[in-house]
Amino acid sequence: MANNKTLQVLSNDVKVQVVEEHDFICLTDITKSKNPDHPDDLIRNWLRNRNTLELLGIWEQLHNQTLTPSNSTGLKQAGLNSFTLTPKQWIEATRAIGLNSKAGRYGGTYAHKDIAFEFASWVSVEFKLYLIKEFQRPKKKKNMNN
Repeated sequence: MANNKTLQVLSNDVKVQVVEEHDFICLTDITKSKNPDHPDDLIRNWLRNRNTLELLGIWEQLHNQTLTPSNSTGLKQAGLNSFTLTPKQWIEATRAIGLNSKAGRYGGTYAHKDIAFEFASWVSVEFKLYLIKEFQRPKKKKNMNN
């Protein structure tokens, strides 16, 4: 069962889902701070980057027992001008668990916090730092009360 919460980061709402004790942060909400009309464009551009796919691949190797190696899926073209990739294509090609994506009004692309912080840095270093600060705030309060 997922628990949802919303962080306020530089006047932007950023949803966080807690799934099986792991925090997943909404990448779609992060992109709205820079491109509110077409948030998915930034996510797709980030996924085109060879370094991004290396990050995702290594993260999945560390955390995912059912990973399908990405080098056999045609993703070797990453970084080329003609290369395109959506979150759903990445998830289907690799059986990824670090990203999840759902279309529709209440959908969005979510990433494990490790991945989401890297994405936020790619979008805006300032936004990433404020996101981390807001993300840690409830955890600090909880530790102070114990």
